[in-house]
Amino acid sequence: MSRWISLGLAAVLAPFFCSAQRIDPEIAKQIAAIRAVDNHAHPVLAPPQDATDKDFDALPASSLEPQSDPVALRTDSRLLGAAWRALYGFEIPAPLDADGLRRLNQARERVKSQQGEDYPAWVLDCAGIGTMLANRVTMGRGIQPPRFRWVPYADALVFPLDNSGMASVSPDRVQFFELEDKVRHRYLQQAGLTNPPPSLDEYLDRVVSPTLEQQKSGGAVAEKFEIAYLRSFDFSNPSRAEAERIYAKWIGRGTPDAAEYKQLQDFLFRYVAMKCGQLGMPVHLHSMAGAGSYFSIGGVNPLLLEPLLNDPLLRKTNFVLLHGGWPYVREIEALLQKPNVYLDISSQDLIISPDTEAQWLREWLEFEPEKILFGTDGYPYSEEMGWPEATWIASKNAREALGIALTGMIRDGEITRKRAGELAVLVLRGNAEVLYKF
Repeated sequence: MSRWISLGLAAVLAPFFCSAQRIDPEIAKQIAAIRAVDNHAHPVLAPPQDATDKDFDALPASSLEPQSDPVALRTDSRLLGAAWRALYGFEIPAPLDADGLRRLNQARERVKSQQGEDYPAWVLDCAGIGTMLANRVTMGRGIQPPRFRWVPYADALVFPLDNSGMASVSPDRVQFFELEDKVRHRYLQQAGLTNPPPSLDEYLDRVVSPTLEQQKSGGAVAEKFEIAYLRSFDFSNPSRAEAERIYAKWIGRGTPDAAEYKQLQDFLFRYVAMKCGQLGMPVHLHSMAGAGSYFSIGGVNPLLLEPLLNDPLLRKTNFVLLHGGWPYVREIEALLQKPNVYLDISSQDLIISPDTEAQWLREWLEFEPEKILFGTDGYPYSEEMGWPEATWIASKNAREALGIALTGMIRDGEITRKRAGELAVLVLRGNAEVLYKF
């Protein structure tokens, strides 16, 4: 191991060995040693392409109107300094002034220069992660299997009509639908088209199905929906005939009627989900309060998904509800009874303290431990918190929360230490290995 990787892993381990009252030391050591499968993140390409990479998200939120940032994402977050020290040997604590930020970037560039194309994999090593599922429009330099597995985006396939009416709902959606139109244009170009074809049958046969099949053959292990940023989860179940009528009525004919367009979206979402099931690709859904000051928190209540999850035609499709549904942590727990529903803890372990997260994580482990997945949501949030820092902090917090939850279960006589070790493996890698057939 390089010196910096050793420092990074030591920093990950440190909280467990100094938290004996909260975390059983034996369990802490086991948790710290597990090479995890990160179910959800947005890694950036290796240098020098990292400077211009825009494909780490179909809907980057960096240019939205200001929101009230959670404490953990602010530039004075106490864990930023620990991440900088672990990753780059940088000793100045947060917050940084202009000179401090310049020196931090110099430290980053030294490590990037040393690691080159291996830099993204080196970040995983520092965070104790063996495999990261990369939510990206495209893969590229340094972001390749087996360390990185592709999860592309399917939202653009669900919005084939004029989206100006959808965009008018909020300033955020003006930007988001412009971005979705660009992604859809990519998919149309891959199909040899400049515009959606005139009939729904042609659209499904020439664009939707081939796009999913090509992504599968290109290495995709799942499909991601950020649809919660674009509309609510209240999916109805229109007939194909009704969807065909609406598509033919409005394709290329201006802004569609909102109620009719929703019916078409609902049909297309179900079609994509069914096709993913046939291809053996789980569907990932953003399922927590999201970025931007106009995000509809009520619209992301996971209970709105229940009619969809109860559809017999979609029982071969596995749904992974990303970010654990916060603030709907108990609603999402109840949905784990559905045979094809999983959840991950990504983003929660970045913005919520380990002690707080451990409370409902323990409930989930008591209820359906085989369906809980580790994830970080490593993402380039700011100049101070890039995707490496976010990944490192989330991995540290997740392991600490898991240790607290398992220790409580041991001390209350619910499980043995042996079972606690088994559960730790399930959450950090075992459940993902089964779900994705790694």
